[in-house]
Amino acid sequence: MLLIIESGSTKTEWRFIKNASSEYETLVSPGINPYYQSNEEIVQAQAEALTWLQGKAIRHAFYYGTGITGEEKKEQIRGFLAPFLPEATVSIENDLIAAAHALCGNDRGIACILGTGSNSGYFEGGNLVEQVPPLGFWLGDEGSGGNLGKRLVLAYLHHDMPTDVRDLFIKRFGALSRLDILEKAYQGEFPNRWFASFSKFLFDHRRHPFCYQLIVDSFTEFVEKYVLKYSQKTDVPIHFTGSVAFYYSDILKRVITSFKLRVGHISEGPMAGLTLFHKANFWP
Repeated sequence: MLLIIESGSTKTEWRFIKNASSEYETLVSPGINPYYQSNEEIVQAQAEALTWLQGKAIRHAFYYGTGITGEEKKEQIRGFLAPFLPEATVSIENDLIAAAHALCGNDRGIACILGTGSNSGYFEGGNLVEQVPPLGFWLGDEGSGGNLGKRLVLAYLHHDMPTDVRDLFIKRFGALSRLDILEKAYQGEFPNRWFASFSKFLFDHRRHPFCYQLIVDSFTEFVEKYVLKYSQKTDVPIHFTGSVAFYYSDILKRVITSFKLRVGHISEGPMAGLTLFHKANFWP
C-alpha cells in the first residue's frame, strides 16, 4: 500500500511496502532529474520500474528526488507518476527532505547530501528551518562526486597532477584531449554524472598525497560554504548521506572534526531511514 521513491541523478530506488510486517519489494533504476529530462525521457528511462509497479495496490506514494527546485518541477514529476499511480495520494519533495527524514527524523540536526551533487539544511521536528541555497553542478556542488571529478579533470588539463598520478590517470581513462572533455562537459546529457565517474579514481588512490589533498579541499570547501553558515552548527550533529559521504567517511570525519563540529549519522543512501520514518507514521 505504501511506495517510497528516492531518486538521485545516478540511480532511483523504488520500495513497495504492503504492510507493517511484510517484506519490502525493492527495485533500482536509472536516476531521474527533471531539471535535465522531459517526462517522455523519464518514462523511457524508467520503463522497467513502471512495469514493476503494475498490479501493486498503492494508496500512498512518497517521491524524493534531485532537481525538485520548485512547484513546476513537482508538477512535472506528478504528471510522470499520475498514469501509473491512479489511486494513490502522491507527495513530492526534494532529496534534502529525504535526507532529513532519514537522518534527523523529528530531532534537531543539520542534514547534508554528498553524492553526485551536494546539499544541506537545518531541520527541527522534521521541518526545514534554514537552508544555505545550493548552486548546482556548475556553480557549486562542493564536496560531491561531480565536484571531485571536476577538480581531478581540471588538474589533468592544467598539468597540475604529479607525474605518477597523471600516468595512472592516462592508463585508466586514456589520453583525454581538451576537446573530448569540453564536449562531455558542455554537450553531454548529464555532465555531473560524467564528472562524478572520475571520483572512483580518487577513491582508489586516496592514500596518494595529491589525491588525498584534493578530497580534503573539496570537503573543506563544502563545510566552509555551507555548514559553517548555520548558526546552530555547534549545537547539533552534522549528518550525511550519499555515496561520497559513505565511501570517503574516514576523510570526511577528519575534516568535520577539524572544525570542532560533531559528526552524526553517515549513510550510503536515505532509503533505510525513510522506510523507518514512514512505517512509524503509517503503522505506529
